[in-house]
Amino acid sequence: MLYMTNERYESARKIYQSIGVDTEAALERLKNVPVSMHCWQGDDVIGFDSRESLSGGIQTTGNYPGRAATPEQLMQDISKVLTLVPGKKKLNLHASYAIIDDGSDRDSIKPKHFTRWVEFAKKYNMGIDFNPTFFSHRMVKDGLTLSSPDEEVRKFWIEHGKRCIEISEYFANETGEPCVMNIWIPDGYKDIPADRLGPRRRFKESLDEILSIPYDKSKVFVCLESKVFGIGVESYTVGSSEFCMNYVARAGITPLMDNGHYHPTEVVSDKVSSMLLFNDHLALHITRPVRWDSDHVVLYDDETREIAKEIVRADALDKVFIATDYFDASINRISAWITGMRSVQKALLYALLEPESLRNLQNEGRFTELMAAQEELKIMPFGDIWQEYLNRENVAADYVSEVMDYEKKVLEAR
Repeated sequence: MLYMTNERYESARKIYQSIGVDTEAALERLKNVPVSMHCWQGDDVIGFDSRESLSGGIQTTGNYPGRAATPEQLMQDISKVLTLVPGKKKLNLHASYAIIDDGSDRDSIKPKHFTRWVEFAKKYNMGIDFNPTFFSHRMVKDGLTLSSPDEEVRKFWIEHGKRCIEISEYFANETGEPCVMNIWIPDGYKDIPADRLGPRRRFKESLDEILSIPYDKSKVFVCLESKVFGIGVESYTVGSSEFCMNYVARAGITPLMDNGHYHPTEVVSDKVSSMLLFNDHLALHITRPVRWDSDHVVLYDDETREIAKEIVRADALDKVFIATDYFDASINRISAWITGMRSVQKALLYALLEPESLRNLQNEGRFTELMAAQEELKIMPFGDIWQEYLNRENVAADYVSEVMDYEKKVLEAR
């Protein structure tokens, strides 16, 4: 139920105004910032194009009932989420969610295998982002894809990457919004390798070949995502941070940072400003790592807020592609989606409500006052501004009761 009165918002607006913050400008800005919603939360990253078990150093845990098992069920669940998440959204698909009825494999997928997804996105006025799926497939040989010493394996996955670029441009043309196409491979070794250079050389050559096909770079933003390690690839990851950063710089594509793909003492919020200085665009997969890349549901926590603050402080909302990336099968999947998406939006709003005076205090060396001001911001009436945003977007604050009703009516029948 919507419970906040205009009087509460007006009171909060005046409090923020007293520190030089225009809440109306913040709300107007927020509603136009797209957050790309990952489709794989709804079905535990299983997809529709393969019967292979989940692989690639990632793992979904839990057996909460109601998992989407068909394209129709997944679209139905996403539709429900969209009614309970405010603001502008995009849909983020993996190639494994192709709807195939002609026997095509991943090296021969075409736009026609995604026409129903395009129709779905158009219905909700959403753009589509895309990810080649280099895991959970019989052609992942000994845990390797684009870096495999087997030429046939590499050729298969290179062709998959090329087809995905073509599909990405199709998405952009159909929806009228640019498509962010992210390349991530799970390749690596469980134990200490005898050759670190060879796999990375093969990976580089494979990427070069994928990117050799022509595409409209104003419509398709090809990204490369690194990872520090995964289950079964604890000792060596081919696509390390150093590899990916150097390749992106040389190839002129877009870096993508997943905040679960670094060592535990590293934080992506500290990396955003550096990356923006040297790249026209930056892509983010926002997750919640618990000791490792565990892909927990995103919360309104310190690092999520710090990431959002760095984007806003750099005036880079139009330069950073923001997407969620997690999968939890231990709780209601619809609620998990909504919680994570709203958490990112809350963090962005919190960042938009930060006064410029903080920067001035830092530049003037007034660090005592800066610390005190930052602490005071934590108890500002942020919740009333967020509630006003939900009111204006006609979205209920209490989504759990509606999700539970949906579970009884829809999910329990599956």
